[in-house]
Amino acid sequence: MPYKFLEGLTMADVAFEATGKTLEGMFASAADAMMSTQVKDLKKVEPKVETDFCINAADEERLLHDFLQELIFFKDAERLLFSSYELKITKAGGGFTLKAKARGEPLDMRKHELLIDVKAVTWNKFKVEKTARGWKAVVIIDV
Repeated sequence: MPYKFLEGLTMADVAFEATGKTLEGMFASAADAMMSTQVKDLKKVEPKVETDFCINAADEERLLHDFLQELIFFKDAERLLFSSYELKITKAGGGFTLKAKARGEPLDMRKHELLIDVKAVTWNKFKVEKTARGWKAVVIIDV
């Protein structure tokens, strides 16, 4: 998986770096990293349910932040865990639009071994940047 957890960047929260050859690939990697902090084995989250949503933002950082927050919302409000994503990001009118299909299934305590509960995505040290290899993000999540 194209993400790694970062040690020493935060004391009480979880930090990770997500990468991808494309912006969409990096978003999917960030989603996987965040879900992996909550579920011990993400492979046990089967793509039984599909949820479509759209997000608009002024820049790539806000778009990633809002995308991850939306995944937290679905986990909290509808008890959905996701394991795969179909993402399309377009730039238009001075901003960005993300059209997302997230696939997963309802949380099942008998099937999904839970680790920690993610409360929110913080802005602390949050960064999205284009690199020579594609895209990279640094994210700290409040647990």
